[in-house]
Amino acid sequence: MHMYRTRFEREIVTEFLPPRAPKIRAPKTQRVIILCDGMPSIPRKQPLAEFLAAKGYWVFYPRYRGSWESGGEFLEREPHLDILDVVEGLDRQFRELAFGRRFRVRADEVFVIGGSFGGAAALLCSLDARVKKVVANCPVVDWSILQREQKKETSNPSYAAYIRAAFGNGYRLSERNWAKLRNGKFYSPIYRASEISAGKIMMFHAKDDPYIPYRTVEKFAQATGVRFKLLRRGGHLSTDWVVRRYWRNIQKFFEE
Repeated sequence: MHMYRTRFEREIVTEFLPPRAPKIRAPKTQRVIILCDGMPSIPRKQPLAEFLAAKGYWVFYPRYRGSWESGGEFLEREPHLDILDVVEGLDRQFRELAFGRRFRVRADEVFVIGGSFGGAAALLCSLDARVKKVVANCPVVDWSILQREQKKETSNPSYAAYIRAAFGNGYRLSERNWAKLRNGKFYSPIYRASEISAGKIMMFHAKDDPYIPYRTVEKFAQATGVRFKLLRRGGHLSTDWVVRRYWRNIQKFFEE
């Protein structure tokens, strides 16, 4: 299935699909799902986008500013704001880049799904009134674990230098911008936990996740009261696998 491409705010390259579900009559409600990638990762959620489009959703798969095809610098601003820029752009006409076809979405209901680094984006997007529900898979909730956990990925003392060497221009990441994550406020779900609306969030995690300790996520769930599914095993869970495996639960949650 061919995915369209567009660009929001002149910088955020976004793949998207209209709903593909068979229709007896036109739906009264237009539902949108936005997918948030982890980091570092290679953009590969296209099969998940196709799965969700077949369920009747508009699906948008953006690249954060400063990553992959998008313009800008990575972490110059909080990545969830890029996702909200996509939300903002849906009500305006936007152009598919290859052939110029124009689209406009009446986004009656907006949902955000993100995993790992993108799980933090999903959680923070839940604070926006335009977002109805979010699913966060293995989310980073507290960046205080940053230095300890990044040692599992690389022995390079500079994580930003490792990312530049390993991913080239996939991420335009400076030391200064990476250091923002250490201040405890920037792009931090735990810092804004008191603002969380528990009914808008469903989280998944596995006890044997080697990168994001489950206890930090479990404590966040207990403190905020959000729905939390803790699996005994599964490692750093794939968002594609979680959504497909628990789609009935997620769809019911979306429709509440």
